[in-house]
This record gives sequence, C-alpha cells and structure tokens, in this order.
Amino acid sequence: MPGVVDIDLSDQAFWRLPPAEREVAFARLRGEAPVSWQRPPDSVLMGPDMPTTGYWAVVRYGDVRMVSRDPKTFRSGQGVMFEDVPEELLEASISFLATDAPRHTKLRGLVSAAFTPRQTARIEERIRGLATAVVDELIERGDCDFVEHVAKRLPMTTIADLIGVPESQRDTVTVAADEVVGWNDPDVLAGRAPFEMNAGAIMTLTAIAMELAELRRRQPADDLMTALVQAEVEGERLTSEEIGAFFVLLSVAGNDTTRHTTSHTLHALTRFPDERRILLEDPPGRMPVAVEEFVRWATPVMTFRRTASSDTELSDQAIAEGDKVVMFYSSANRDEAAFDEPQRFDVRRDPNHHVGFGGGGPHYCLGASLARTQLRSIFTELLTRLPDIEAGEPEPLAG
Repeated sequence: MPGVVDIDLSDQAFWRLPPAEREVAFARLRGEAPVSWQRPPDSVLMGPDMPTTGYWAVVRYGDVRMVSRDPKTFRSGQGVMFEDVPEELLEASISFLATDAPRHTKLRGLVSAAFTPRQTARIEERIRGLATAVVDELIERGDCDFVEHVAKRLPMTTIADLIGVPESQRDTVTVAADEVVGWNDPDVLAGRAPFEMNAGAIMTLTAIAMELAELRRRQPADDLMTALVQAEVEGERLTSEEIGAFFVLLSVAGNDTTRHTTSHTLHALTRFPDERRILLEDPPGRMPVAVEEFVRWATPVMTFRRTASSDTELSDQAIAEGDKVVMFYSSANRDEAAFDEPQRFDVRRDPNHHVGFGGGGPHYCLGASLARTQLRSIFTELLTRLPDIEAGEPEPLAG
C-alpha cells in the first residue's frame, strides 16, 4: 500500500519522541502521504491475545474535518481507539462516543437535555469558586507538583461536585479515573495487567454512578445526576447503565483532557514569556481568545478512529469498506495549510478553528463549554494572583 513507510505511527517508540521530533514526521506525512497505511499498532492495553488490524492515518486538517463531518461514511460504532476492544468494554466506558445514529442521537440528546440553563449557570459559578480555592492552596503550599495539585485537582473536583459524588467516594473516583487512562503508566499500573486494571476501574466508576442514579430517582438534589435521571426527550430517559457509561466518560474525558491542557499551557507560558506578558496586560479580557490557543497547542485528545462503511476516497487515496481510519488531531492542529505559523504559540490567534474538541459533526465534544470555563477560570486566577508562576520540564508518557 502507498505511504511513507519509514514513519511508523504504530510504534510506541514514536510517541516517546519529543513533540518537536514527532511534528517533523507529521509535517512530512502531510506533504508526502496525507493518508498513509500504517501497520497494526503495538498492543499495550489489550495485549497480544486480542488481534487488531492496520489503519489509514489521516494527518491533514481538512481531511480530519471531512472525516469528522461525514458520520455515514466514517462510523464510530465499531470503536474509536487504535486497537479493537470488546464491545462490552466500549459500551461501559466510552458511552455514546462509540455509537452511530440513531442511538448516538438519542443518547447525546438525553445527556444534553440535562444541561439546562440553570445547571449551566450553577456549573460556571462553581468552577470559578473551585479555581479560586485551588489557587488559594497553591499560594499556601508554594513549590509543588503542578499536575497533582492544580491541573488534576480542578477538573476532578469539578466533576465530583457537579455530579454530586459523596465525599466518602471522591478519592475512589479519582483513583479509578486515573486507572482508566493510566494503562501505560508504570506508576499507576503498579505491576498489574493493563486490561485488568482498566476494566476494574471502569466497573468501580459504573457501580458508583448507578448507585447514585438510583438514589437520585428517589431523592432528587441540586446536582447534575438528578438532572441526568430526570432528563427526558420524546418520552425516553437514560437507563442506569447508560448513566454509568456517561459517568465513566465524564470522569475520564472531562478530567484527563483539561488536566493535560492546563499543564501544557503553563509550560508554554513559561517557554514563551512574551505571550505571558500579553495575557498579563488584561487576563480576563484576553482569556477567551487565549483559551482557544491553549487547546490547539496542547491538543489533549491526540487521535480518534472511525471505520469506513463503504468504499470511499480521501485525498486521492482509495479506502475500502471496513478499513480503519485514524484522525491525528495533533498533526491537524499544526497544519500549515490551516494555521499561520502553526509552530508559534500565539495567545491572540484569531480566528482559531482548531480541532482540539474534534473536527465538527455529531461527535463534537459535548464538554467543550465546560473545558473552556475551567481553563478561563484557572488561568485568570493564576495570572492575576501568581503572575510569575513557572513550570519545569514535563516527563510525557508514550501512548
């Protein structure tokens, strides 16, 4: 099959390269083979007993948007990860991300119905308060692990607070959320098999959510779980199992993505002091535009997969029915055809039509507004109260 054969995106060693070196490879792919065939990925989560197949790597901005906005040709129901995983795991952990219409439309509509204007206003007010509290503690603590005490704490506390997770279960939820995404982190694994740890964490989160859903049906409260169990569209409501799957998705996607964006942004503001000075001139006023650059720069969700439902073509490359197609958002967000000087961190970049929340279409990130609110809140607090804060060099993981 055609493609640049010496750039192996399926090799874990590729993802251990520094970001600048990976970007050189992506730039070459964008220029020479924007849709290239890649071998089956090195299996980390499932192990060698779960066979998987190769895939088409889509690295240009325009192609990523095209795939995202054509759910009939490029479907999600067969999985959104590099690897093939059991259907029951998809059902329990990724909620409506790994579904197609009409089920996707129903589930997303029901979840969206829970985010009423009243809930949204409450969420935004609570996030601002949590950001203030996080920075209060940071000032008192001084030098610390920024990821642990700031980047990780705000999104996880936000989720637990909004859903209404009891205080007695919040540490359990935090640990389980880390375990769902930590299958390639030796510190999180602590000698356990990746799949077993991942599946156990999903079961833990699901059980907590289902128990809370049943409680809120009997005893409503002023929280998002109550809104979820009461949400109704055309006479249908979410089941406890569907709420459990959504809670897993929220605990992972709503936590890990904001954590990574917050961490990458502080590192960028440390590397590019001129951009920091621009923000310091008017943190509240310039933050909405800057947040879009934070997300583009970090691109916390690096890939998602689709499966071709029929023979098709993308950038002059024939794709057969049943072939996997993987979108590389990190490459699309550095595409010279879509962004002026994409390698430059620019807090005044406007317009900024990045694909950090997806490339549009029905699977566009439902939590984009929540993420933006968290990022605006935490960086307004940090730059207003700790204008000289800096980050050390990160130690990224592969995968």
